[in-house]
Amino acid sequence: MRKAALHNLGCKVNAYETESMQQLLEQAGYEIVPFEEMADVYVVNTCSVTNIADRKSRQMLHRARKRNPHSVVVAAGCYVQTAEEQARGESVDILIGNNKKHELPQLLEQFFAEKERGQQKQAQNQEQEESVKLVAVDDIAEDLAYESMFLCRTAEHTRAFIKVQDGCNQFCSYCIIPYARGRVRSRKVEDVLEEVERLGNNGYQEVVLTGIHLSSYGVDLGTDLITLIEKVHDLPGITRIRLGSLEPKIVTEEFAGRLAKLPKICPHFHLSLQSGCDTVLRRMNRKYTCQEYEASCGILRKSFAHPALTTDVIVGFPGETDEEFQETRRFLKKIGFFEIHIFKYSLRKGTRAAEMKNQVPETVKNARSETLFSDLEPMNKAFLDWYFGREAEVLLEERVSLEGAEYFLGHTKEYVKIAVPVSGKADENLVNKVIRGKVTDRIKEHVLRIENVLEETS
Repeated sequence: MRKAALHNLGCKVNAYETESMQQLLEQAGYEIVPFEEMADVYVVNTCSVTNIADRKSRQMLHRARKRNPHSVVVAAGCYVQTAEEQARGESVDILIGNNKKHELPQLLEQFFAEKERGQQKQAQNQEQEESVKLVAVDDIAEDLAYESMFLCRTAEHTRAFIKVQDGCNQFCSYCIIPYARGRVRSRKVEDVLEEVERLGNNGYQEVVLTGIHLSSYGVDLGTDLITLIEKVHDLPGITRIRLGSLEPKIVTEEFAGRLAKLPKICPHFHLSLQSGCDTVLRRMNRKYTCQEYEASCGILRKSFAHPALTTDVIVGFPGETDEEFQETRRFLKKIGFFEIHIFKYSLRKGTRAAEMKNQVPETVKNARSETLFSDLEPMNKAFLDWYFGREAEVLLEERVSLEGAEYFLGHTKEYVKIAVPVSGKADENLVNKVIRGKVTDRIKEHVLRIENVLEETS
């Protein structure tokens, strides 16, 4: 039995596809081993969102080759799609672009067959090709269908990420993803429902609907995201539905009102922002204003009791002045986020932003990033302090040691991390159970504690 090892780089969509490829290999008879071990096949699902991501992808490919020089090294995904010629020069045997990952077992079978024929020719003193290299990369700009991939289980035991959409039509000036992933393609509703039902039957309590540009789901199918969510909600088995990153303009009164009627929905909304300054947003080619973004946040807070609002912010975008940065600071404080993912702008060749004048020095980016991290602390504290003395519902995910004691650790629907002390019945396993209890205090900076379980709901 051949051994295969897989390594994922990048986003949740990539992670879903990596797990799908692993299951395809298992079905084809491969034994899956950790990436750090010796394997016959190494698969690296690459990322290309920044130049740094490209470098990490190359490093992992070289690491695989070094670990076992006689192995088959497979490079798949966005780096291959956006830099095929450069990827051909890496020490890889098979290159697989996006929309071709489902062909991994067949490509490996083809590779091994061609390699065996080459060895036979060599044994017969016939001319042999210098090397066997397979390339499966389509022109992603073409009108491609959605790549069908399925999961029966995931690495997590309680929560499953489900890819429902691929591609992006936005063309933000800093982003290479439309060139790596192509145009918007949506997964068929029936395929999504089938996978959710299967995962629910396998014991998963929560599903996270995700995509490259989730808000665009259904534009090519004559439907929309809220309709899909409602259909997923009607399925038995799962108790929670969480959403991946959303564009702010999808949040209308109708959208939020329909969401609020669904008890399984997690009021944890990641609304992509990138900058709190309109002039920077225009340079980024974002399709909304700060006023529109603020209105979307207001709609969510009106529709849900205590929604967790999280976002992404890029500091040091080309041309960002001190005043523009201060505008962003003021806007972030005005909204009051639970969490902010802060990124320093990274130049990405092939994008319009890479050609812009007034690139911001790295020292300035570092200082601005540290400033925003400091600004976030009181926002995060204020959001978490709201829970003290209140009941919270928690899906417990693992048993851990914290501050010298044993706890079950999980998340509320708002994605607040909660620890529940292991009771006298130490053998009782509460993993994958949903419990209710009153929040008493904080164990660590971002971990709250429930002392007494009031109710086990599942």
